[in-house]
Amino acid sequence: MDIKKYKAGHFTKQFGYKSFIPETINREWMISNPEIASLLEEANLRLGKLNGISSILPEVDTFLRMHIVKEATQSSRIEGTKTEIDEAILAEKDIAPEKVNDWQEVQNYMEAMQFSIDKLDELPLSTRLLKQAHKILLKGVRGKSKMPGEFRNSQNWIGGATLKDATFIPPHPSLVPDLMSDLEKFLNNTDIHVPHLIRIGMAHYQIEAI
Repeated sequence: MDIKKYKAGHFTKQFGYKSFIPETINREWMISNPEIASLLEEANLRLGKLNGISSILPEVDTFLRMHIVKEATQSSRIEGTKTEIDEAILAEKDIAPEKVNDWQEVQNYMEAMQFSIDKLDELPLSTRLLKQAHKILLKGVRGKSKMPGEFRNSQNWIGGATLKDATFIPPHPSLVPDLMSDLEKFLNNTDIHVPHLIRIGMAHYQIEAI
């Protein structure tokens, strides 16, 4: 299918509300748009330069570690966490008591990220790996009682106080396993020829929508 015909999904009426169901994506995707092809080429060139630089850095592991710290602090802000980069690299004893909970969430994020990177030597990028990382992410912090390491079993939403005034309502929990299975197959499908960056972008959207 030509990627310009890609449809993000559709709304489905549930029990008194409408939820958004992303379309399945595990299929061949063609790129006929010259602008996308040009941007993809430019992105690949820049990644090539970055890869070249990383091969000559004397302390590349330290560089990667700091990138994970930066990613952890910035991503955690989405959930309201207010830990800065300089705080994230401190020991717990050096953190103000009122900031320890936020600090721990960032530590969990970094641990889950490093765990996932290391496990990719043994496992494919899969729902099994995502569940293991999710379990680490919620260890001892907010959400620890919400089935860490498992798919959600209740309807959630974004924005608003109830489902009726929500800004966004993702798929009903009964649909999550099949949608995640489709995503996993797409990520690991060697029979389709989707450029890595396109595959990453589509997968990122898909998991956010699910």
